[in-house]
Amino acid sequence: MTAVYALPARLDLPAATPLAGELRSLRGAPLSVSADAVTHLGTPCLQVLLSAQRSWQADGHRLTLETPSPEMDEQLALFGLSTADLEALPEER
Repeated sequence: MTAVYALPARLDLPAATPLAGELRSLRGAPLSVSADAVTHLGTPCLQVLLSAQRSWQADGHRLTLETPSPEMDEQLALFGLSTADLEALPEER
């Protein structure tokens, strides 16, 4: 079963530690991250999301980013990234 986690609107420095803790607690199973409410994406939370992608990939579990807001897409593009860069899509076992 895939867990669902909804990202908060502001992904800035104060949100980074709580985000890392929440994602860490969901590790070990497939995860769908809802990004439709995101209005701001800062570097600290981007680092947390990239770390989560690597962790899920290493664990062989799926991590998908669902319904990214236009603001999230725009801010990822400013970093030279896309939603695909935040997803872990390991081969099916």
